[in-house]
Amino acid sequence: MEILDASSAVLCNFEVYELLQDVKKQSSGKKKKSQQKNLATITYETLRFLESTPCKYQSERCIREFLLALTKFQLTKSEKLQLLNTRPTSAVEIQLIIEESEERLKDEEVEEILNLVKTLLPGPPEEAAADGAEDT
Repeated sequence: MEILDASSAVLCNFEVYELLQDVKKQSSGKKKKSQQKNLATITYETLRFLESTPCKYQSERCIREFLLALTKFQLTKSEKLQLLNTRPTSAVEIQLIIEESEERLKDEEVEEILNLVKTLLPGPPEEAAADGAEDT
């Protein structure tokens, strides 16, 4: 995924993760100056955090499909970004993410969003295995 103008838009966790993976690859062979050491530390710590989030399991394709599926709900960009980054699993989480969700969304629409999150945004493998066990 290419970032054309970093100051013109917000990035999802997946985009930050991919960008920092590239930075890590590029800086691995260079001499370590003071600023580069700081960048390496920030890169390492941020990647370590992001690897514990769902973005590690996402791809450009699943993000596109998810955002396309959300178009019918008339959500703001920041609400879509929060849904993408947090992968909510309950209606309460949806209420915390989507402003005035009780007025804007019906109960069926909230369930549909939760289903889209579950089916289109991959999570940790152990979560998928638990979902498969619940279905049987």
